[in-house]
Amino acid sequence: MQLTRYIFIMLIAIGISSCSNDETPTNTPDPTDPGIVIWDGPDFVFTKTDGSDPDNAINQDRISDNVWITRGNNGGQIYNAATESDANKNSSPAGTEWALGTTAELGSLNFQAFRATVGDPKNVVGKDLVLHLIEDNIYLDVRFTQWSQGRLGGFEYRRSTGQ
Repeated sequence: MQLTRYIFIMLIAIGISSCSNDETPTNTPDPTDPGIVIWDGPDFVFTKTDGSDPDNAINQDRISDNVWITRGNNGGQIYNAATESDANKNSSPAGTEWALGTTAELGSLNFQAFRATVGDPKNVVGKDLVLHLIEDNIYLDVRFTQWSQGRLGGFEYRRSTGQ
């Protein structure tokens, strides 16, 4: 009886341990944190046209000194030209994290890498997103309005500003 009880308790403990290890950690900000900056100024539209040079500053949305969003012409997703020379589908854009929703919902959003948030980037058009500039601790609303397919590299979005 004692051995059966011990095995049962161990199985429960292993089950609980396994469940907690499988959970995806959430990164939900506290909107009352005084260190958080939320940009809710007028919208800015950024466009990178198909085939334009992603290394040229005019084809990068230089949101801050740390984050310059662009997209290569080999297809793929956006990346941070301030710190990356090309996109990494698991972590780009570096120095950022994203959530589905708006800054009005900040306290209930789960922030992750871009692709983990949007799935296939070609399906991002029309989704409300919040972009967190990690080093700057700035949160802003983003809505993609265009995403070129076929290795063209074009995209367009509307985002809030700090003004």
